[in-house]
Amino acid sequence: MQQFAKTKLFKVFFVAAIFLLLIFLNPYIFFNPFRSVVGAIFLPFQKVFYSVSIGIESGSEFLGSIGQLKSENEKLFKKNQELVAKNAMLNDMQNENINLRDQLRLLPRDEYDLVAATVVSQDPHSMGNWLEIDRGSNDGIVSGMSVIVSDSILIGRIQEVNAKSSKVMLMTNSKSTVNVMTSQNSTRGVAKGEYGLGIIFDMILQTDTVAVGDDVVTSGIGGEMPRGLYIGSVQEVHASPDHLFQQAVIAAPLSVSKLQTVFVIKKSK
Repeated sequence: MQQFAKTKLFKVFFVAAIFLLLIFLNPYIFFNPFRSVVGAIFLPFQKVFYSVSIGIESGSEFLGSIGQLKSENEKLFKKNQELVAKNAMLNDMQNENINLRDQLRLLPRDEYDLVAATVVSQDPHSMGNWLEIDRGSNDGIVSGMSVIVSDSILIGRIQEVNAKSSKVMLMTNSKSTVNVMTSQNSTRGVAKGEYGLGIIFDMILQTDTVAVGDDVVTSGIGGEMPRGLYIGSVQEVHASPDHLFQQAVIAAPLSVSKLQTVFVIKKSK
């Protein structure tokens, strides 16, 4: 290091450093002309360095704005999803209220003491055998009570009862049997479920008259359920397999799989 300090190159660097220092310190503005020359030499480099620094600052701001926009977009997307879900729920509630209001308008409330219930589940095999409602013994429900919808349409009867829920055996259940008759001429028989596929009007005497289009209602025989609840209309008439009776296929007036609200008849008024 001492040998380098004695060389001419070191002396040149030392003098140049002192000179530049005096120029930029500029005592008594003596070195203004020299400072102008040096400034002119370094000006292009200053512009480049300044532009680069501005670009870096702008780039960091741009990247920051991208991150902020991404965060805001995520918040907006989440908010939009919440609004879509809320709107769907409100539409469902509105449709449910309209449906319930229409049913209440068509129910025989002056004839029966009714309990409204919501369907919470159905036969998972879509066999039309049963459905579950959110009313039970806490609401005065007991086994055997009839379950209807608007226009006094019978869909089944209470089969099992828990404290807060009940299982309804549907008319199409193979274990379901209901005493029925035609409303046109009081032809009597029994409505039986066909393994979830439909309802058969059975045990019709050969001497009785039954025709396609006849309405089938509960007869009230045996006191198992009120008289006059609608089952459906006769779609087809044929002889029973043993040819001792007549049979008729009953067309149900609605699809049970789409039911949301039903009504349990606690008693007749």
